[in-house]
Amino acid sequence: MTDEHLAIIVLAAGQGTRMKSRLPKMLHPLAGVPLVGHVLATARALDAAHVLAVVRHERDLVAAVIERDFPGTVVVDQDDVDGTGRAVELAAAALPEGFEGEVLVLNGDVPLLDADSLREFLAQHRATASEASVLSARYDDPTGYGRIVRDPSGRFDRIVEQKDATAEERAIDEINAGIYAFGAAALRDQLANVTTDNAQGEKYLTDVIGLLRAAGSEVEAVPVAEPWLVAGVNDRAQLSETAARLNALIVRGWQLNGVTIEDPATTWIDLAVAIEPDVTIRPGTQLKGATVIATGAIVGPDTTLVDCEIGERAEVKRTDATLAVIGADASVGPFSYLRPGTVLDADGKIGAFVETKNAHIGAGSKVPHLSYIGDTEIGVGSNVGAGSITANYDGVNKHRTTIGSHVRTGSHGVFVAPVTIGDGAYTGAGTVVRKDVPAGALAVNVAPQRNIEGWVRQHRAGTAAADAAEAAAEAAGVTESDDRSPASPVEGQ
Repeated sequence: MTDEHLAIIVLAAGQGTRMKSRLPKMLHPLAGVPLVGHVLATARALDAAHVLAVVRHERDLVAAVIERDFPGTVVVDQDDVDGTGRAVELAAAALPEGFEGEVLVLNGDVPLLDADSLREFLAQHRATASEASVLSARYDDPTGYGRIVRDPSGRFDRIVEQKDATAEERAIDEINAGIYAFGAAALRDQLANVTTDNAQGEKYLTDVIGLLRAAGSEVEAVPVAEPWLVAGVNDRAQLSETAARLNALIVRGWQLNGVTIEDPATTWIDLAVAIEPDVTIRPGTQLKGATVIATGAIVGPDTTLVDCEIGERAEVKRTDATLAVIGADASVGPFSYLRPGTVLDADGKIGAFVETKNAHIGAGSKVPHLSYIGDTEIGVGSNVGAGSITANYDGVNKHRTTIGSHVRTGSHGVFVAPVTIGDGAYTGAGTVVRKDVPAGALAVNVAPQRNIEGWVRQHRAGTAAADAAEAAAEAAGVTESDDRSPASPVEGQ
């Protein structure tokens, strides 16, 4: 149910220079979701009547992602005046005229703060009827953060920044997490009084807290349950730390939901992944994007799946797959490479060192070894011999190969597309198939084998091969005159 008295402002205008990246900080992925997406998802979970995101750096890129993933979010452009105070001032001005509820201010680079924690924060803010509340945290090492200074009775007094703090204040372990709840009217009134009269020439949102206190308004500081919930991401090291924390939560959640994860430390799972109970995930596995895994499947070890569907009881090991569909009881790997458009039906097999692309392999059909199957349709119950290649590219266009049902192709075959192998047909080993093979036919095009006796001793004299051949001839009682042959067609011109 929509909370008509709640507006949420997400600050996403910062440049994030410490990321040292061409990609805006707000768009760096975390468990498959852009950094700012985590915060906007939390905002949506709170059912606020109004959600606004303030953008500036790489405005078009950031705004496009917000509007695509979170339609209905109001995008507010920050002008040339720097500072969080200015960002909130512009967003507050974009709220409907007459809005008098609470305004919750979130930072777009604090992705782990969950909706339940914010609900508790808002509940306490509303219960105290304060004009403002500050979310705080207790850190073992608070260096660099603004400290929460409380009066002798324990009530909030002020925020003091590290550079301005006395030695006694620096010893305080409670810090300002940069998350605020305001009464809309009080916020608007005091934002008008915030100036850029400071060393950085910025409008600071913390100045609103000081102005409210100076006006005699009540401000509360509410400690968060766990300090890591409000950890910000300012550089790649912090992004990695946050990713590890979030992944541990995701993995544990799936374990508690009935999924066996043998090595949580080497298993990475994106937020959009869906896994049914009784799936087994083996070490070194990455499940990315919108991958879905059905009950009883075994995935890994050393497997990466991106936007894949894995059927019941299927087994996928040491495989890299993207946009592939694996049917029930099918087998993939080891060392398989499944490119987009691969569909393996129930009981099928894609084996060792096989690459597939835009290929549909029917129920019970197998491509067991060392093959490339691209732009191909294979029926049911067929077997493709080791070392087979569908030659799908003529240098300009891609063409399809169709292999029927219950086909048996010999090893080291090449299928020059477009070509069709009829149901029940066979191809001999080493066959290059350039024209259609009728159902039930055998296709062969290998020339009769010719053995040129004595060729090695005549043309490779003095080599280890020649010595071995001579020793074998002597053991067999063959004299030199017995194995003389005409000049080789390869050498001797």
